Amino acid sequence: MASLPAQPPFKKEKKERSYRPKMSRRSSRLQAKQQQQPPLPCQEETPRELQAPEHLQTRKRRTAEEIKKKEDGKIAKKHQYEIKSCWPPTITGGISPCIIIETPHKESVTTDFSRFKKYRFRNLFINPSPLPELTWGNSKDVWLNILKKENRYAHCKHFTSLHSSLQPHMRSILLDWLLEVCEVYALHRETFYLAQDFFDRFMLTQKNINKSMLQLIGITSLFIASKLEEIYAPKIQEFAYVTDGACSEDDIVRMELIMLKALKWELCPVTIISWLNLYLQVDALKDVPKVLLPQYSQEKFIQIAQLLDLCILDVNSLDFQYRTLAAAALCHYTSTEVVKKASGLDWDNISECVEWMVPFVNVARKVSVKLKHFKKVAVEDCHNIQTHTNYLDMLEEVNSGVASTAPGQLSPVSTAGIITPPKSTEKK
Repeated sequence: MASLPAQPPFKKEKKERSYRPKMSRRSSRLQAKQQQQPPLPCQEETPRELQAPEHLQTRKRRTAEEIKKKEDGKIAKKHQYEIKSCWPPTITGGISPCIIIETPHKESVTTDFSRFKKYRFRNLFINPSPLPELTWGNSKDVWLNILKKENRYAHCKHFTSLHSSLQPHMRSILLDWLLEVCEVYALHRETFYLAQDFFDRFMLTQKNINKSMLQLIGITSLFIASKLEEIYAPKIQEFAYVTDGACSEDDIVRMELIMLKALKWELCPVTIISWLNLYLQVDALKDVPKVLLPQYSQEKFIQIAQLLDLCILDVNSLDFQYRTLAAAALCHYTSTEVVKKASGLDWDNISECVEWMVPFVNVARKVSVKLKHFKKVAVEDCHNIQTHTNYLDMLEEVNSGVASTAPGQLSPVSTAGIITPPKSTEKK
């Protein structure tokens, strides 16, 4: 078979040129530029577009340097360890750094704590709970909460030193007037003692209160207390009315805001009368499920309550805690055994207060106490209504004839008028 004739050379070259890719205008310009500017000897012959950005190259160099430093650091540490391992086998004194010196063994002493078991979870400085077992809560927890609240609401008799224009007898006069207002409007004893606590604690937060402001502070304290304690509290118009024009309704509202901020809205102290209620209830308790209902004698309650009314007028009563005052008053009408059972307080806890209260008891026993009845008040609740008697004269007798007020003056001096409340028959 005859072979095909070979193609001419020029045809082959033409075929190869046909497969050559076409260059774009950009590529041709780039190639011409590279030919005009030859690369440096140390630079690679690669286009600038294919090279990494300058900041990435710098980062790579930094990373390489950091790795090198870390490796050098490891080598240096290793070298240090090698140097330390070359310490002499013994140091001055015959002690080798490679020898572990054992501490002397101690005999394991096991102490038997079984005989201390009853003291392990007992705080010896907290009086044991006198409360009976309760169906609605843990009696120990309830008692501890009451004691915490007693310590939280602190009071002090030295508040008069913060106010240069005030005298201790001015407080006595003001509280006596508040007692009278409470009886006029048939307010509860708890309402009065709340007001007394608010007044005393507020005066500790202020300085240089003028005596003309005492009436406004006192009536505002009673206004706040009545809104907390009373079911049907008197209206603000009635509180302004009893001041006989000395305090307006706006004055009471403004003072209310000032007092609430000063007291930091802490308005739930355990008052003296609350402690007395608790002590008498624990002493007379027979039916445990009805522990919240009074089971004590009303006559005994109002006798002790009148003694406490007289004592609280004296500023020195603020030297004692409220529960101590109530326990000392109970002790004068019962015995130390009853006080121990009802309050958990020993004689050492109340002896000072009991001795301080002796002249008050002698004067209080001279005044006959009768249970008063009030309209629209249930008979079983009459003992809880605050009453008033001639406490200022009784306090004067206690103080051995030292006059605490000017003749005929029944209240602190007020620039706007007297602060004696109207009689019950004149009440609007």
